[in-house]
Amino acid sequence: MDLVSYFSDIEDFRMVNKCNHLLSDILLIGLFTYLSNGEDYEDMVLFAENHPDFVREYCKLPNGVPSHDTFNRVFSSLDTSVLNKCLMDCGKAILDTLGEKQICIDGKKIKGVNPRSRGNTGLYIVNAWVSENELCIGQKKVADKSNEITAIPEIINSLDIENSVVSIDAMGCQKEIASLIMAKKGHYLLSLKSNQSELFEDVVCGFKVRSSDCFSEEWEYSSSRFETRKCRILQAKDVLLDENLSVWAGLKTLIQIESERHLDADIQKETRYYISSEEGLSADYFNELVRGHWGIENKLHWHLDVTFREDSCRARAGFSAENLSALRKLALQMIKNQKDKLSLKKRRLKAAYNTDYLKDIIQNFSCV
Repeated sequence: MDLVSYFSDIEDFRMVNKCNHLLSDILLIGLFTYLSNGEDYEDMVLFAENHPDFVREYCKLPNGVPSHDTFNRVFSSLDTSVLNKCLMDCGKAILDTLGEKQICIDGKKIKGVNPRSRGNTGLYIVNAWVSENELCIGQKKVADKSNEITAIPEIINSLDIENSVVSIDAMGCQKEIASLIMAKKGHYLLSLKSNQSELFEDVVCGFKVRSSDCFSEEWEYSSSRFETRKCRILQAKDVLLDENLSVWAGLKTLIQIESERHLDADIQKETRYYISSEEGLSADYFNELVRGHWGIENKLHWHLDVTFREDSCRARAGFSAENLSALRKLALQMIKNQKDKLSLKKRRLKAAYNTDYLKDIIQNFSCV
């Protein structure tokens, strides 16, 4: 099913007899705007007004182009489950199954919603990202006066993670989250830091006093950077006492990653630790998993910030921030799906200048 048909099937939450504009028209114009380098409600109006022939190929516009206030009201009031479901459905159209995939879960702050917020305050959205396919398959807003720990179980419960590996940073290294992943027949890779002080100290000590036959080293080169990542693994049962091991559901393997980055004349060294429910696998495998987790930062969050300028978005009323974030992620998937040699930023620019190219992006993408 194409996106035009998908959006047309969404039930309008408003009193239809009192609405001048179709919900599907509003959603489609918003999506077209993000595909063609737009950022906000005013850009949505400008896009529709300046591409009338193109827009009318997909939209009915019974009362002309909606105003920016109309876009604001609709995206502020639309239940977030609608566009979140669209993200998941589009993901299912590309993925046969999540089985044996790495699902990375991480939060991102939208700075423009509350520019004065500092540290962990402000609006955070937790995203689920399939590393192998570079695909966002779900999101969940972190509740006010809360943190990512409350949103992570909700997004895990919304996914079928059987036989998948769920990787989460140190915020998600919690006994309850490990138990939930195991209960849903998945596996976990959790970053371990001092927020789990007792386990962290035991693991650090274990790698200091025990040798490991399982070792892997990776090298990565770029124009101005050289990085090495050395991975060692130990069996959890060989390091932890039974009473400490038993409180972590399914814990089998401890991982140490020593990285060294050479950036021009600067050398940065870091040692990180992870715990996993998988066992009997190579250090190469875990080294790749750790590297794969950073894809959510480099290939999702970075593009949202740089390519889509998400942090400049000031929409904060109602559900607008979460809905617009979902629409940007959908646009990102569609642009990534386009097969040419242009960067993602250039693809958006070309779509703004050339409606035939924009039409190709839309027609080449299937939602379900």
